[in-house]
Amino acid sequence: MESNDILENKTILITGGAGSFGQKFIEIVLRDHNPKRIRIYDNRELAQVEVERKFNDPRIRFLIGDVRDVDRLNRAMHGVDIVVHAAALKHVPVCEYNPIEAVKTNVNGAINVIDAAINNSVEKVIAISTDKAVQPVNLYGATKMAAEKIFIQGNSYSGDKRTIFSCSRYGNVMGSSGSVVPLFLEQKKTGTLTITDEKMTRFWITLEQGVKFVINSIGRMHGGEIFVPKIPSTKIMDLAKAIAPDSKIEVIGIRPGEKVDEVLMTADEARHAKEFDGYFIIEPEFSFWNKDNCKEGKPLSGGFSYSSNNNDKWLVEEDIKKIISIA
Repeated sequence: MESNDILENKTILITGGAGSFGQKFIEIVLRDHNPKRIRIYDNRELAQVEVERKFNDPRIRFLIGDVRDVDRLNRAMHGVDIVVHAAALKHVPVCEYNPIEAVKTNVNGAINVIDAAINNSVEKVIAISTDKAVQPVNLYGATKMAAEKIFIQGNSYSGDKRTIFSCSRYGNVMGSSGSVVPLFLEQKKTGTLTITDEKMTRFWITLEQGVKFVINSIGRMHGGEIFVPKIPSTKIMDLAKAIAPDSKIEVIGIRPGEKVDEVLMTADEARHAKEFDGYFIIEPEFSFWNKDNCKEGKPLSGGFSYSSNNNDKWLVEEDIKKIISIA
């Protein structure tokens, strides 16, 4: 009997695979699925060694390489069935200070992944995106917006090849190195937490939820979709109180390139999006897309947008404490 598991006996390559997303991806895929191989493609030698020691599984292969190097990507993708593109420069201040490097990795890197995938007839390629790609106000967001558009239109480049491309777009990952949670935990020791704006809201998702959403999206993709999960929002003040209820709050003012609220889907995107249980699909507006692919979805009402401040799901202090394991 044929398995319904999209990852069954597949060779999977994950770019940036030694990062926090990649490590959780490896953990979940090895635990819940039965892949043939997982190829970890990353430019950090020490990080790869640490991941190898952590998992010690014969199905994992470790490939040193950078997404800027299309020749290395071409070799790494030989015989690969599925690619998860997670490599990126992700920190807003780093991208602002190193804009050309951000473009080389986040934009040119996406182009290289697409070219290598098509050259090797990879079956499915999904890129990990972010709410900061929507109506971007910083360079990081702008590069991720460009990467999204390049990926979606990559379906037009595959021609008679079988490769299809989609994106998975979600919000902040609770507790990841790029989130404010580790900062608040460190500041808690000093008795003072710094907050840029007391009205700030953010989307939140756990690392496990993010990985599972990406895997489910791989199973659903026809090529060209942007998958957006329905996830809760959090008020920054509730987050601060949950982490350090006895600490003082110092408001330092909003930083360059920072928003008060984040958006996961604009009203313009909602016009060509469908709603499903637990997620949305933003359909591409190109000739390669078959409208029947999403015929089971519900059209969204006029003017609908999905923002962290108009959400109908919210994490309160007790939810936050439970998620980040704070007593």
